[in-house]
Formats: sequence, C-alpha cells, structure tokens
Amino acid sequence: MPYERASIQRMHGYVPGKQPGTTETIKLNTNENPYPPSPSVLDALRAVPAELLRRYPEPLAEEFRAVAAALHQLRSEQIVAVNGGDELLRLALTTFVEPGSPIGMLEPSYSLYPVLAAIHGSPVVAVPARADFGMPSDFAARMNEAGVNLSLIVNPHAPSGRLTPFAEIAELARALEGVLLVDEAYVDFVDPALGHNLLPLLREHDNLLFLRTLSKGYSLAGLRFGYGLGAPSLIEPLLHKTRDSYNVDVLAQRLAQAGLRDQPHARQTWNHVRSERTRVGEHLAAMGFQVLPSQSNFLLAQVPAGGPSARELLTRLEQRGLLVRHFNQPRLDDKLRISLGTPAQNTLLLRELAALLSAASSA
Repeated sequence: MPYERASIQRMHGYVPGKQPGTTETIKLNTNENPYPPSPSVLDALRAVPAELLRRYPEPLAEEFRAVAAALHQLRSEQIVAVNGGDELLRLALTTFVEPGSPIGMLEPSYSLYPVLAAIHGSPVVAVPARADFGMPSDFAARMNEAGVNLSLIVNPHAPSGRLTPFAEIAELARALEGVLLVDEAYVDFVDPALGHNLLPLLREHDNLLFLRTLSKGYSLAGLRFGYGLGAPSLIEPLLHKTRDSYNVDVLAQRLAQAGLRDQPHARQTWNHVRSERTRVGEHLAAMGFQVLPSQSNFLLAQVPAGGPSARELLTRLEQRGLLVRHFNQPRLDDKLRISLGTPAQNTLLLRELAALLSAASSA
C-alpha cells in the first residue's frame, strides 16, 4: 500500500531536462554556462585540507556572505546562502506561506514553482503572461485579492528570456501586500548597456527577496550553490529558523567564494554568451524561426510554419546528438528553448536545423 500523503500521490514531480547518455552529446537544454568555471575555483578545491572534511562546515556561510555582501554593496545580514537556488524557493514557501494558503506566479514560468506549492499543500494563483510574456498590469491586484503572501517571478523570464525593467518591479513590490521573490537566475547575462540592477530597491521595500545562483553565470551548476538577498527582517527567519542546519557544505562554500571573487573571468564568459545570443538569434530568424528577444543565456524560438513541429525537431536533433528543450503546454508547444553553447556547438546546431528544414521542404 502507498504510504505517502494523498496530495503527494496526486501530484506530478518536477521533470528536469534530459541528461545526455554519452559525452559526445551536445547539451543545449538546461541553460548551463558552456564555459568552464574560474581556474581559482579548482585552486580552491585543491587547497581544501582533509581536516575540514572531518568537521561540520561553518553553519551560516559567514565568509561567503561577506564576499557576496561586498560584491553587491549590501550587509551580510541581508544575505542567506542556500543549497542551490531551489532551496531558497522551498525556504520561502516554508517561511512565508501557511500550508494550504496560495502562492502566486506568472504562467508560463519555472515549472518547479507549482511542484513546490503542491508539496506544501498550497494552491497556485497563476496569472497568464501577456502576449510578449510580460507582467499583466493587474498582477498585484489579483494576488492581493486572492490573499497571496508569496509571489514568484523569474526575471529575466523563463522560458522566454524577457526582462522586466526596474520601474515595473518597483511598482509591483509597492503594490503587493505579500512577499515578492524575484528569481534572478539569469540576471548575469543581461546586456550591461541596459544598466539593469534591481538591488537598490532593497533600500525601499522590505517585502522583496532576490534569488541568485552560481549555477548559470559562474559555471557551477554541479556545485548546487545559491543565495538570497533581502531586507534583514526578511532574511532573518530564513537564516535562523527555517534553513536546514549546515545546509551548504564546506567544499561548496570555499568554491563559491572563489567563483564569486573572480569577476573578470565570469564577466568574460557572460560576454561570450551575449555575443552568441545575437548571432544564433539572427541565424534562427533567417531560417524562419520567430525568436523572442532574450536577456538570458537561452532563446525561445517558434518553429517555422508548414515545417516539422517543435516536437519533431526536438526528436530529430536528439538523434543527431543535440539536446534542446521543448515544453508540451499551451503557448510553448510550438517552440524550442535553446541554451546557448560555445560557438562551435551553436554552429553545429544551426547547421543541423537548416538541414532538417531543407529536407522537410523538399520532401
């Protein structure tokens, strides 16, 4: 007989992007940074003494929080270190949402949000995004009317890559009666010419919580390390009450510090990704794809009309050793989300897509 809770029996778990079966497969489906992490990260790994592995790690990740605070011009009490950004999402639900009370989100969005809500026993108030995947003007009003105390948005948005600007986030934080968690997993890839920086809003809004991760911008997805930034009153219960004891291990703390400190290396990889984002987007558009403007390290591309479906292209690319992502849901089922790889990987993808479309048109 099953022993899990009835609500767990009914729910569907999070489905991650497919993992390659061979090292030859080109993986452009899970938005990883295609470039290696800073060499200082490996130096930090080699320098960890065995004695540190025998002992529990520093419980609050004090040194990492100091490094992050200096980088973002904040105070350490405004930062909590977590075991991947997903842990911060779970902590936010545990801390700010009574079991059974609703959470709010845009739709479509990160597919883990409703999974965590179901585990928590919370219904989801999902507001459809605009046609351009932007925030509808009545989002805050609908959240307040539904009694939502935690709203989750990804910015830049996933899976479209659209960036919600400073003024819209400021107005949203002002209008919402609950906590606004802004998931900035992809913010490192925003064009610096836009001058985008939401962190000054923390001086004005004590209901804002930002999620940052080292998985994307710092090429450390395998490390599982993230952090939250907010007002001290918002961070305090996360840090001292609901966070798991010793939630980030000693290796992760040491390597995360090294990665965050080497800003020149990280920024160089971000520039490479931005350059490829432009090039790949232009080539996809020339092939007939409708490519949404993106400030992330991926592109959402609607497949050309009259040719193979997005699902068919996904399958045929996989047969050729190329993994991209497809979401079988309204507004996304005619699109592919393509993570940006190295120039060589991207060129191979473009060549295979062109061949597939050409073969279909001549059939």
